[in-house]
Amino acid sequence: MLHRVPVRLAAAGLVGSLLAAPFAAPARAAPDTAKAGGPCAAVQAQGESFTVCTVDLRRQRVRLFWLGSDGLPYASLGSLAARQGAALSFAMNAGMYDKGQAPVGLYVEDGREMKPVSTANGPGNFHLKPNGVFYVKGERAGVLDTARYLKAKLRPDFATQSGPMLVIDGQIHPKISTDGPSQKIRNGVGVRDDGRTAVFAISERPVTFGAFARLFRDDLGCRNALFLDGSVSSLYAPNLGRSDLSRPLGPLVGAVAR
Repeated sequence: MLHRVPVRLAAAGLVGSLLAAPFAAPARAAPDTAKAGGPCAAVQAQGESFTVCTVDLRRQRVRLFWLGSDGLPYASLGSLAARQGAALSFAMNAGMYDKGQAPVGLYVEDGREMKPVSTANGPGNFHLKPNGVFYVKGERAGVLDTARYLKAKLRPDFATQSGPMLVIDGQIHPKISTDGPSQKIRNGVGVRDDGRTAVFAISERPVTFGAFARLFRDDLGCRNALFLDGSVSSLYAPNLGRSDLSRPLGPLVGAVAR
């Protein structure tokens, strides 16, 4: 069950004491944010505080950003917001990247594949298989594990690869423990079954992988969800008066007017 809480500008939030409702319960839908004048709202779930941004792709265009017109990474949410202006209703970091702010896995922007899919093994969260891909094509979006994405042979308008998957067909990633020792500020994305509603979330204080995965499955109604990053997780939400500062970022995701 979700509860809206007062808007916060800082990252720290009050801890709730809510129990997750069964997956199919209608009450799990993200709060109606229309009255707030934007897609983002403060939410309490899983005994933690989050900010959740819910985007109807029929009304807004979800897209990715990496390089500006000068060929350099945007590198910050503030830089992206300054260049996009009032059309940008929200943005956050959108996948893992190297020291030069280049995506470490698949990156597609405006139908152009700028980085290929990575199936390599290695250390870190990105390589905690299965990892996955968030993609957008027209007014529909999806989250698929990498193997299924490759098998589907999609030609998306936008796509970013990250890892690990948080939720796969309604099941928590098999390597994510219920509540492990690692706690970080985290952000991720899920897509509802209609394929037209993308749900982005960021924790307001360090949380476990388990709590973050359950947020998407049990509280946000997403049967498939992808971890985007931790520690550097940042949000631009003008309807909340929020623009986070962080270390230089790689790919970004945002919603703009259609």
